[in-house]
Amino acid sequence: MNTPTALASSLSEFTSPRLPLRTHPSAVPPCATVRPARFEGVTLMTTAGETGQMIAEKPRGKNRARRAVIAATAGNTLEWYDLTSYGFFAVSISKAFFPAGDPAVSLMLAFGTFGVSYLVRPLGALVLGTYADRTGRKASLLLTIRLMMIGTLLIAVMPTYESIGMAAPVLILVARLLQGFSAGGEFGSATAFLAEQAPERRGFMASWQFASQGLATLLAATFGTVLSLTLSGAQLDSWGWRIPFLVGLLIGPVGYVIRRQVPETPEFVDAAEAGEVATTPVRQVLRDQKLRVVLMVGALVMSTAVTYVIVYMPTYAHEVLGLPSSAGFIGAAVSGVALTTVTPLIGHLSDRVGRIKIMLIAGIAMVLSIYPLFLLLSGRPSLLVMGVVMLILGVLKACYFGALPALMSEAFPTATRSTGLSLSYNIGVMSFGGFAPVIITWMIGATGSHLSPSFYIMAAGALSIASLLATRRFLALR
Repeated sequence: MNTPTALASSLSEFTSPRLPLRTHPSAVPPCATVRPARFEGVTLMTTAGETGQMIAEKPRGKNRARRAVIAATAGNTLEWYDLTSYGFFAVSISKAFFPAGDPAVSLMLAFGTFGVSYLVRPLGALVLGTYADRTGRKASLLLTIRLMMIGTLLIAVMPTYESIGMAAPVLILVARLLQGFSAGGEFGSATAFLAEQAPERRGFMASWQFASQGLATLLAATFGTVLSLTLSGAQLDSWGWRIPFLVGLLIGPVGYVIRRQVPETPEFVDAAEAGEVATTPVRQVLRDQKLRVVLMVGALVMSTAVTYVIVYMPTYAHEVLGLPSSAGFIGAAVSGVALTTVTPLIGHLSDRVGRIKIMLIAGIAMVLSIYPLFLLLSGRPSLLVMGVVMLILGVLKACYFGALPALMSEAFPTATRSTGLSLSYNIGVMSFGGFAPVIITWMIGATGSHLSPSFYIMAAGALSIASLLATRRFLALR
């Protein structure tokens, strides 16, 4: 299925009349070539092509779960690797594409482009979330990884402002908007794909969605550390910053091939066979599940605020604290290790003791400790202090968001899960994440306080704690 056809299928919810449901065949030989039987816009079974490839057999077990984790996290790692790399190398990117008389203005423009791409995420959530709920999680995952690879390629090879003038920042913005659109559907599709593999282990399976973000941070920070230590500042600004994006292009094809080989989730296939697939998931979410969306946006706020503070830290270390660029990258790498290793453990624990209890403890600990951590860092800036602060920040964040994907997936029924997840996640990220670096940069400039990142996280934490308490009361989730 090519990209235009996929997008047309997604948009048909808003333009096409309802069609009657057709009966799905109850049994099909596993190797047979079958014409797709459809609900309205929902492929129940296809040939072995690029679409949902929904297989009647629903193999269960550790091998299927392992392949599902690899397939989902490969694309998500690419998404967050590109996003984090852009944030980490914002200083070099600002010089290449957003030259200005004032370096601070140039940096603000670079971070502004970083943030503007988040404005299109809700659109991606609506289109690609609908596509995943109607056609299958797998079909959407294949489409998002294609779009992400195109955006990565554009950034990696884009000529600078010096070479093509105003076309350079405009095209960088186009690339970031394309990435934002695809990322808008990636979270919902990938999280639903993981959460539906093993409902009895939903916390552990879904936690790999966020563990892959930690892996992406680790990879991007490792490149940043190596490049900042081996290249001069002029080399890094001239061509060195492109290397991480070129390497990112290698992740995409591998992830695409892996995603093509895995079957659709058993839970979605069961729902499709039972005729329980939503034909208009966006309408259902906005009409019947608004409270769920609002509560999940609130639960996400602190997690996404901390994420983008970590993305901002290499710039903060160099531009605000006067540390070498490598210090910020090493600190981010330490956080990446904590996020990658601790997150699945917390996801597993949440299957036993509940999601909200763990998240409340982690959220309160974050709110109480973040100010002292930044007070220590700003008062005694050094590589050692940076590493300690970022380690604590990474562990606390992992304890909070290790259980978050499962909580969000349980807030929505199977029929609208991908749309609900995508919409709530991307509204939260757009509102409190994407513009966090530019807001914090402005706060530091306006107040002169190096503690501004801690104020931002404390405000986000208070909102998330209130949302978790409301979720426990109104949705009866634990």
